[in-house]
Amino acid sequence: MSSDEDFSLVLADPQPLENTLEGIKTLITNYKKKHEQLIQEQQELAASRDDRRDMTEKFKQRSIKLAQDLKEDQRLYKEQIENEKAKLNSMKQEESELMKEIQEVEEALKEEEAKKDLLKQQSDVFTAVPEKEVVFTGSTESEADTQTFEMKPRVVYPMEGGTALVTFEEEVVARKILDMKKHQVDLGGGCSITVEARPVHLMLPRLVEIDSEVSPQHILISNLPKMDTESLLNKLEIHFSKSKHGGGEVENCEMLPDSGTVVLTFVDKHIARGLTDTEYHDVKLQQKTHRVRVTPFLNGKITNLKTKMSACPRTVLLTGIPDVMERETLQDLLEIHFQKSSNGGGEIEAFLYNLLGQHTSALFEGISSDKKEE
Repeated sequence: MSSDEDFSLVLADPQPLENTLEGIKTLITNYKKKHEQLIQEQQELAASRDDRRDMTEKFKQRSIKLAQDLKEDQRLYKEQIENEKAKLNSMKQEESELMKEIQEVEEALKEEEAKKDLLKQQSDVFTAVPEKEVVFTGSTESEADTQTFEMKPRVVYPMEGGTALVTFEEEVVARKILDMKKHQVDLGGGCSITVEARPVHLMLPRLVEIDSEVSPQHILISNLPKMDTESLLNKLEIHFSKSKHGGGEVENCEMLPDSGTVVLTFVDKHIARGLTDTEYHDVKLQQKTHRVRVTPFLNGKITNLKTKMSACPRTVLLTGIPDVMERETLQDLLEIHFQKSSNGGGEIEAFLYNLLGQHTSALFEGISSDKKEE
């Protein structure tokens, strides 16, 4: 070691002895510091504990609020789902009602289409009626009494053998004959026969409903000249069978004697309409051109028929007539007998006698409204 180097010796502070007053004061001071430090730490821990409690309470309140919010959200969601379901059901119901309305509209449209077709057919019906010449006769009638359609019945009445039909001009005579019932008819030479008078009952239509439609294969030809029927039918068939006249193959050609018109039937269903649309056609008849009218032909079908039994007020049926002499002679004697007022008879309008063992059919026809007999 060099003698020039300086050095010093540091000695630690001497610790006071514990059993000394200084030592005790020092210990007390140290313990006070530690106590204060512990109190401070305790305060810090308490503060930290309080902070954590506050935080825990806040978290708890927040959790409760979140739970309430979640519950409320679930309720609102459920309510929204129910509302959406209700809207969906309402929309489904509305859709169902709309579909129902669409169906009703479609049905109404079909009905309107059917009405339109019916009106079209009715308009075609007008053209299907042949032209007829009419004249005013001077008669008048109230509007309430007019009829747009009148049907006169034609009833075929089968007669048994040994019977006779007598039509009187007056109803009162027929009623008197029926009231007497049994009648003894003098045949001359001391001979007589007994016949029985009975009422005549006929089954007549009370209500007739006819559904008509325009035939696609037939045409009705009117405004025809008077000529030989067979020649007329041949000329018409030849004319309307030619395609240059708008015709086609003819299946049948028939004259309607009651109206003087001709019905022409085509094989093809598409010919008739074109001819009826043209309506008037020039046809060579009797070495000259004649203009005929072609209209639709109506097919009629009875859809409703109601009948009633009706007694003829002026006609009487005589039964039990034996075959004892010539027919004309016996008929004359019967007619003479029932014309005499002394026998309860009166003026006879018609008389028909049918021999025993034979079958005859009598025809009853409708008459004008000013009479009361058929």
